[in-house]
Amino acid sequence: MPEQKLTGAQIIIKALKDQGVDVIFGYPGGAVLPIYDALFQQNDLRHILVRHEQAAVHAAEGYARSTGKVGCVLVTSGPGATNAVTGLLDALCDSIPIVCLSGQVPTHLIGNDAFQEADTTGITRPCTKHNYLVKDVNNLARTLHEAFYVAKTGRPGPVVVDLPKDVQFAEGVYVPPIEVKHKTYRPQVKPDMARIEEAVELIASAKRPIFYTGGGVVNAGPMASKLLTQFVKMTGFPITSTLMGLGAFPASDPQWLGMLGMHGTYEANLAMYNCDVMINIGARFDDRVTGKISEFAPNSKKIHVDIDPSSINKNVVVDIPIIGDCAHALEDMIRIWKARQKRADQEALKQWWTEIKGWQARNCLNYNRTETVIKPQYALERLRDALKGKDFYITTEVGQHQMWAAQFMPFDQPNRWMTSGGLGTMGYGLPAAIGCQIAHPDSIVVDISGEASFLMNMQEIGTAVQFRAPVKIFILNNQYMGMVRQWQELLHGSRYSQSYSEALPDFVKLAEAWGCAGLRATTVAEVDEVIEKMLAINDRPVIVDIAVDPKENCFPMIPGGKAHNEILLGPADNPSDATPEDGMVLV
Repeated sequence: MPEQKLTGAQIIIKALKDQGVDVIFGYPGGAVLPIYDALFQQNDLRHILVRHEQAAVHAAEGYARSTGKVGCVLVTSGPGATNAVTGLLDALCDSIPIVCLSGQVPTHLIGNDAFQEADTTGITRPCTKHNYLVKDVNNLARTLHEAFYVAKTGRPGPVVVDLPKDVQFAEGVYVPPIEVKHKTYRPQVKPDMARIEEAVELIASAKRPIFYTGGGVVNAGPMASKLLTQFVKMTGFPITSTLMGLGAFPASDPQWLGMLGMHGTYEANLAMYNCDVMINIGARFDDRVTGKISEFAPNSKKIHVDIDPSSINKNVVVDIPIIGDCAHALEDMIRIWKARQKRADQEALKQWWTEIKGWQARNCLNYNRTETVIKPQYALERLRDALKGKDFYITTEVGQHQMWAAQFMPFDQPNRWMTSGGLGTMGYGLPAAIGCQIAHPDSIVVDISGEASFLMNMQEIGTAVQFRAPVKIFILNNQYMGMVRQWQELLHGSRYSQSYSEALPDFVKLAEAWGCAGLRATTVAEVDEVIEKMLAINDRPVIVDIAVDPKENCFPMIPGGKAHNEILLGPADNPSDATPEDGMVLV
């Protein structure tokens, strides 16, 4: 029987279906019209039309992060591909598996400055895990299957496949996924047992231990989170997490110290600073966590489990490097711990917990409650209480509200928290919420937002309305770019250069103009009622405008370049020499 010939566009659709893709986020244009025509002629793949290509990638990130599947994006050539760049870099920084299909001018026009031409592979090389330019239709299916394999194996990340228009029209042979095997890329999944044994011995000897966990645990799948919880419970050790790792260990557990880092809890940061054994599972020693490298946990032995060999000893030199998948590493650690009947030094651990409980008693997330003005922390506390026991997902934008959300919204499960960690992309939260809502139509999805971040990608309300995604946009409106204002106050003598948001829209009227529900709270007494109404609306998106204290700062805070033990707990704390000499208020 002769092999069936398909057009390039048909091959693309078939490859996506065979890879288990059910949703693709995209925006049409001249260079991808054959693919859109093929999409029109089938019913298995759902296409979500966004309003901007950056949002397509963020929506795919929200979808991927909340499901564990590969997010899929389709954009046209030139500006379509360049608009996607921010989303691609965001996915690279946070290790989110994305396959982005970009249209390209016909092969004979590449390099001729044709209409809507850009060197997509050149532009995206630094901001993707890998990319491809397909010039032969007979290589198309193989390339697409490879792209999915590369995106989801090892340390996940975004992959771009650039598709010239003539390749989409040309006829070629389809190759199924089972026949495709990557020639060279074989990430090490199983760790070196000698290193695991060494790590277990060190863990058992610890007097002041701490687990430091990151997004790698979430990426490794739900089993990794279960194994992490099991191992932490077996040892009795305290545990903290990065922004990206929230939910991998239940926040309701007493061994949980909260998030660490620049706006992490006092107890988590001091426990990291004073520990003697640090067990890093799936975190990358980001600068927001380490602060001043020379004073980062200076008296500790460090174990680092990571699937990405390039992350080992990149920022912080470690004593026991373990390359492998977090789930496999934890499974091996648990097995050897049990087999050798290991037990932590109970007396030393008791003293360590006594010291930690002393730090916890400082109640570092406390804030000045008031009846006259809504504090952003209060609004999030009320949202937290209203969501208790419900099936919910949280996305955020970037800024003060993001840090407050990380502090005040507890997660007992992984994949429930989606935020832009490594790149810190304003405008991430709304499209990510839409992607998440598309994946989980019956769940509550809340985008905790700031008014400045919301304005970055607010056009995506149109996407939410069109596809009946009842996302809730919870705007903590302080009329400032809050984090910029905070740094200007603490480090630049309160010179608020270009951080005040003038000419803000009426968010309630904006919501109504789009066919959404619009709600507003301007007094403390209105907050509960507004949250209740927001959660009751399930047939359309909701924009909630919470007028919060414009002068409230996010604490705790470690000033840039400082050590973990130089933490500011509130307005009364002096940033000391963090404030430059010329940073005094001008009078």
